[in-house]
Amino acid sequence: MDPAMTAFPATTPEVPSPEVPSLEVSGLAYAYPDGHQALFGVDLTLGRGERVALLGPNGAGKTTLVLHLNGILGGGAGSVRVAGLPVDKAHLAEVRRRVGIVFQDPDDQLFMPTVREDVAFGPAAAGLRGAELEACVRRALERVGMAEHADRPPHHLSFGQRRRVAVATVLAMEPEILVLDEPSSNLDPASRRELADILRSLDVTVLMVTHDLPYALELCERSVILSGGVIAADAPTRELLCDEGLMRSHRLELPFGFDPRSVAVRG
Repeated sequence: MDPAMTAFPATTPEVPSPEVPSLEVSGLAYAYPDGHQALFGVDLTLGRGERVALLGPNGAGKTTLVLHLNGILGGGAGSVRVAGLPVDKAHLAEVRRRVGIVFQDPDDQLFMPTVREDVAFGPAAAGLRGAELEACVRRALERVGMAEHADRPPHHLSFGQRRRVAVATVLAMEPEILVLDEPSSNLDPASRRELADILRSLDVTVLMVTHDLPYALELCERSVILSGGVIAADAPTRELLCDEGLMRSHRLELPFGFDPRSVAVRG
């Protein structure tokens, strides 16, 4: 996935009604310029505050779908709406503020001399200044437990800490939807647990793209399997992971000895 610039709107956006889904994808089909058809009529709805895992084998179309959520890709058939707003040129700046993507490699998002400057970059580019900007940065860093590292260079942090700062750069934009690309990859057990605790504490809709099936079970009550460019299953995560035939048919494998029926899932 390629990072895209986000921006605050010129005026404070209207808060959508709780009845308006965070995400509505309807009939989304897309073919790349070389003719490869990546999506074939995808329908997906995420309610406000849901945490949903997007599962599927490599080449299933997961990245293509995610890149439609903030308008990096477009021009295919179907529609995408974020908090009721169509993803089109007229609403692109606001949609990109509302859809925050955290990339698999935090170094794709961290490029400023200090953590504080990285988290401030998006809001500052959107016009925040002075005490308002400082408060925004502080809130975002506190939400991920990194406030005490505000003045450190990002490259001096551990990988897990850099991932938390990457999350903070997105949270500073006050998104409607937090999209996480393989959030548990390359994390040690403690960092993995810390990130899970942070994600559970956030009052945002979460779409988690992952091959880490135990992490999906831990964090997401609902999972969607995207396979061959179509939604192959949409059900409670434990139910999907316990369906051996379904898992096998879509090249999804649990770690050796892992039994999803034996895991107590925290809310």
